[in-house]
Amino acid sequence: MKIATWNINGIKARIDAATTWLKQANPDIACFQETKCQDEAFPAHVFEDLGYNVAIHGQKGFNGVALLSKLPFDEVRPKLAGDPDDVQARYLEAVISVPSGVLRLINIYLPNGNPFGTEKFAYKLAWMSRLRERVKGLLALEEPMVIAGDFNVIPAPEDVYNPSAWMDDALFRPESRAHFQALVNLGLTDAFRACHDEPHRFTFWDYQAGAWQKNQGLRIDHLLLSPQAADRLQACEIDPAPRGWEKPSDHVPIWIELSV
Repeated sequence: MKIATWNINGIKARIDAATTWLKQANPDIACFQETKCQDEAFPAHVFEDLGYNVAIHGQKGFNGVALLSKLPFDEVRPKLAGDPDDVQARYLEAVISVPSGVLRLINIYLPNGNPFGTEKFAYKLAWMSRLRERVKGLLALEEPMVIAGDFNVIPAPEDVYNPSAWMDDALFRPESRAHFQALVNLGLTDAFRACHDEPHRFTFWDYQAGAWQKNQGLRIDHLLLSPQAADRLQACEIDPAPRGWEKPSDHVPIWIELSV
């Protein structure tokens, strides 16, 4: 089973890129982030025509997450528990039946948190704490589980082109990295690092200052696996090609293959 995650940066603006890549890569499951539209405006029919079941949790003009699956959803749960006042569309959880049992998917668009020292950074850390509590509870189920998405966290210096330039950015602050590590320490596996140890493999390049052409990127899109999913991991790759397409997202897809 091939599972992909991609911050699409506006599903309507990137619909051609999304469909082109899905036809080429043919993932069984795709997790999109930053869809930037309300549920009723999401072009679900386009993806249904490609053979996908679609689950969405959207918000007008901001945020938004979507799950596409060639297998039907047994359960779908939007919103991250822990703060009833949080209205931002950043979390979508689903359960899918697979030949070996079930697979749980969590699709996240984690808050950016910039500028550091503001309420936005406090919200980021609080959201990460809530995510950790949710994941901790789900790990007790001992299911194959994949947490995929734009984490807006650079885990280590080798995941950024110039660490010194990012020291005060919310994506690379020690607090953000510590929260990410605390999540991993629950028993999760960073799928990319389980398959690759080379530095400077990126999933994001800013639109400004020729970042793509200079390969000044970041690795901030991740797939974290429960022990039961990590045991089934066969491959993990970043596909940088769509960043060079016309009207690209500033992120690119990253995917894993699991035996199911």
